[in-house]
Amino acid sequence: MKKHGPWTIKESHEAYEGKMFQVFEDEVIRPDGSDGNYRTIRIKPGVETLALDSEGFVYLVKEFRYAIGRETIECVGGGIDEGEESIEAARRELREEIGIEAEEWTELGELHHSPSIVNSPSTLFLARSLKFVEKDQDSGEVIETVKMPFSDAVEKALNGEFIHATSCALILRAQHYLNSVKSE
Repeated sequence: MKKHGPWTIKESHEAYEGKMFQVFEDEVIRPDGSDGNYRTIRIKPGVETLALDSEGFVYLVKEFRYAIGRETIECVGGGIDEGEESIEAARRELREEIGIEAEEWTELGELHHSPSIVNSPSTLFLARSLKFVEKDQDSGEVIETVKMPFSDAVEKALNGEFIHATSCALILRAQHYLNSVKSE
């Protein structure tokens, strides 16, 4: 038995393992003392990057998302490969997905979406001082680059046009960071 916050895990086992995620089933003692089960999903840690040029434009991606059956516009993101640092993954994903290299990188913290059942940390980055290079796109992805004023991206994150939670959080954190740097 192992304490896990106010819960006690009596037994844990992996119910499924795939390339990108694992499902765990735990036999637990709930905080109220009753027995129960709790299932969680662990998704490979990832990165999310907002690329911002010197003229105030951001570069996003439009991609069909199978799980929701529609296209979304998002910041560049992807999984961190085994042995790779988050900054290395962010650089790789930005080059692969939209053909951009950046000289200036600012880490804007970590984000966990849906932490009640999903353990999926994403490290957020703002990339600036951009240089455009050849795309090195993954064969399983069909990605369109979307360029727009940063102010429009902020508005779309706030008004609900953008639905990808991690992208919305990154856009708003970037806005906050840039506003705080300006005021110094």
